[in-house]
Amino acid sequence: MIAGAIDAKSPYTGGHCARVPELTKMLARAACAEQSGPYANFQLSADDWEAVHVAAWLHDCGKVTTPEYVVDKATKLETLYDRIHEVRMRFEVLKRDAEIACLQAISSGAEEAPARQQLAAALAQLDDDFAFVATCNEGGEFMAPEKIARLDAIAARTWQRTLDDRLGISHEEKERKARSPAPDLPVSEALLANKAEHFFERQARDRMPADNQWGIRMTMPALLYNKGELYNLAVARGTLSEEERYKINEHIVQTLIMLSQLPFPKHLRNVPEIAAGHHEKMDGSGYPRQLKKEEMSPLARMMAIADIFEALTAVDRPYKKGKTLSEAIRIMSFMKKDQHIDPELFDLFLRSGAYREYAERFMKPEQIDTVDLAAYLKTG
Repeated sequence: MIAGAIDAKSPYTGGHCARVPELTKMLARAACAEQSGPYANFQLSADDWEAVHVAAWLHDCGKVTTPEYVVDKATKLETLYDRIHEVRMRFEVLKRDAEIACLQAISSGAEEAPARQQLAAALAQLDDDFAFVATCNEGGEFMAPEKIARLDAIAARTWQRTLDDRLGISHEEKERKARSPAPDLPVSEALLANKAEHFFERQARDRMPADNQWGIRMTMPALLYNKGELYNLAVARGTLSEEERYKINEHIVQTLIMLSQLPFPKHLRNVPEIAAGHHEKMDGSGYPRQLKKEEMSPLARMMAIADIFEALTAVDRPYKKGKTLSEAIRIMSFMKKDQHIDPELFDLFLRSGAYREYAERFMKPEQIDTVDLAAYLKTG
């Protein structure tokens, strides 16, 4: 029911909720079949399998609290809609202004040919600048310092607003705008801006006390959201700001809180621990509780591998294409080396063929390529 609710809310996570349980069980079965090594004595009872089933299906139940426009954010300026359309309209205004200035100059006696050449150059520059901003909005390329500098230069340009931007808006937005006095009209505004009304303050309900009962330890951004245009366009990788990344990561906090409040029967009491541990890392640098390998159950560590592998290979995300089998394994091998995932379980994941079984059931044929297992199993 919960996974269905998440699926209805966002199709980009619903498939994930259905696939992670399958992969977790594949890895658990592989561990049960081991005859030697650290999992030689690993076995699951019928009650244990029920706990795995429930925990895997509920591992992302906290996402019912995550705004879908954050989960599905496909471009940097996207909120409930993509604000690149507003930015493009400002460029259109500047182009019209340039044309009007050219015609006014000609009517005042300026030579027409040089004036029109100057106009053509100005329009070409505006077209090029907007194309650059639009590319930044896609979030597909790393924002190197020189790109940030160009964004700043473009943002410094101004356009003229003659209409009151405090008319016809919500009460909450009026309160945010009231942080700064209303300017006299007409007013020159930056082409790209970080305004006071872009800052959404974090309220008491949005804060997690350091001494919370769940042992949650996550660095919390000062703001709930920062929707500044320049701030978001300058995001170095991907489309999510620091605040939005935290909001998405916070789903695991809600998962832990929600599951901890349920009156599970005795044989399911470890469901919250299994479900809420899939973003922890073996070296203690994960979240939400910064647990280390020895503080996590084997099932929680298995789900961490399943969650990552599914996310890397999924093709139903709005912001990326699914990795091939070899690409996903290579990325996870670095995670193994960095102690982000359980090295022994990752080796088992490869040796047992669970990765291949999953690929054949859930990945597209063009994603399934050859994997050099020997190269990854011999690395530490």
